[in-house]
Amino acid sequence: MKVAEAVGRALYAAGVGQVFGVVGSGNFHLTNAMVAAGSRFVAARHEGGAATMADAYARMSGTVAALSVHQGPGLTNAMTGIAEAAKSRTPLLVLAAEVTEPRSNFYVDQEALARSVGAVSARVTSAEDAVTEALDAVRRAVCERRTVLLNLPLGVQALDVPDALAGESALAVVPPERAPVEPEFADVEALARVLEKSRRPVFVAGRGARSPGARDALVALAERHGALLATSAVARGLFHGDPWSLDVSGGFASPLAAELIQQADLIVGWGCALNMWTMRHGRLIGPDTTVVQVDDDASALGAHREVHLGVTGDVELTARRALETHDANPQPQQGEQARQGQQGQEARQGFRTADIGASIAARVRWRDVPYEDTSTRERIDPRTLSVALDDILPAERVIGVDSGNFMGYPSMYLSVPDENGLCFTQAFQSIGLGLATAIGAALARPDRLPVAALGDGGAMMGAAEFDTVRRLGLPMVVVVYNDDAYGAEVHHFGPDGHPLETVEFPSTDIAAVARGYGFEAVTVRTRVDLKAVEDWLAGPRSAPLLVDAKVVADRGAWWLEEAFRGH
Repeated sequence: MKVAEAVGRALYAAGVGQVFGVVGSGNFHLTNAMVAAGSRFVAARHEGGAATMADAYARMSGTVAALSVHQGPGLTNAMTGIAEAAKSRTPLLVLAAEVTEPRSNFYVDQEALARSVGAVSARVTSAEDAVTEALDAVRRAVCERRTVLLNLPLGVQALDVPDALAGESALAVVPPERAPVEPEFADVEALARVLEKSRRPVFVAGRGARSPGARDALVALAERHGALLATSAVARGLFHGDPWSLDVSGGFASPLAAELIQQADLIVGWGCALNMWTMRHGRLIGPDTTVVQVDDDASALGAHREVHLGVTGDVELTARRALETHDANPQPQQGEQARQGQQGQEARQGFRTADIGASIAARVRWRDVPYEDTSTRERIDPRTLSVALDDILPAERVIGVDSGNFMGYPSMYLSVPDENGLCFTQAFQSIGLGLATAIGAALARPDRLPVAALGDGGAMMGAAEFDTVRRLGLPMVVVVYNDDAYGAEVHHFGPDGHPLETVEFPSTDIAAVARGYGFEAVTVRTRVDLKAVEDWLAGPRSAPLLVDAKVVADRGAWWLEEAFRGH
């Protein structure tokens, strides 16, 4: 048995059941070995698309996925998607063939490429150690939540595995899941004291809180202390349906959400970086607000802003320990509060007043914020488009969003059923990833209608993957917010009088492009044109649907000013 086959069999046995990629000579045998063992392989039309599909699949499935690429250009083509995954700490295994001879036209320093974008590099070095080294790469991806590049030199792939070791490849031990980090007792006590003193607490949950167990623990702790609930964009939907949810904190936040977060005397980030996006460059934090951060990675604490208390621990465990500490050490109560219930068990009012509850119910969603509809006969207001789509599309949906001026509209106006309803690949802020994101998410969540929300720039960048959507038979709705420009740059530089010819384009019939790939397609200029979407939903959905929405381009999105503060 050759190394390529032994490694492929071992990876499948270790739980790597989903592979994306573009196959060339260098990764041909390895990929086929994984397929023969039982892995599902999805062939993308470009390695960059394959990388983002794998990233999205891993995020939405909660499992490690693999990307298989050719040596040299196969890897360089995938680097933007790999950078996004690495910056997001996605457990992803990149399987890259490698040439080691510097005179080869395929030679690049693949290890240096990985390091440059924050990925971890590993290598298969011998026939004797190949399986062990491959499994170590999987283990590191899973247990450290890292994107790992496993380089597979061509010469090593072709070696024979010793007979005594060949059988071990099919008996690979599945790497353990990342063990929950138990918080220190003293830290939990300190957190409990801070919560007890607070009168206006807000919990902001991030990527590290994206699980049903963490959600339930945070909801219970928030109820005990009268806290309002919010999320970062990547965890949107975690508190869907909770009457005290503010939805997303940060640049995407609605006016009411931002107002209430700014009034907090305590903000606790749960598995959340509290970075410039989530805290609007710190402007959501009041001058006297106490800031606490809980994360199972100690290096994340205070990485983006100063915190008054940092707790190293798993989100769910830490929240439950804080509840237990409160119950074991009830605070002395006086007056009416002492008469409300059993000592140590009563819920504090905190932020949860009748007036605030009514305001949240009426105004926390962006779609409920009044606006002047700027639609014309030729172009539709992106808010009007998004509200209408929210009403038309089934509630059970999974959305992939590209980057650009438009991105806040689908991200915030389209509701999601839970934390697995929005796949937000925006750590690197690259345009062109949205369609591949939706493909990976759709494969991870086949029970939901996949929706890809793209700008015209990102749609044209990723258009090759329209073929992948059709080939896989995905019943996907692709919505293109088409303003015939790179809208972010238009609205950032245009008001200062800069020439915009480099970022504006002639009108493109993206609906016709999609039809060429086998899509059904509709051009939308007014609300009436969306009847075609309703008809598609009522039909067999035998082909994917693209909506080429000609949107008004008279102003930048509300979040755009926040975004450019980071440049």
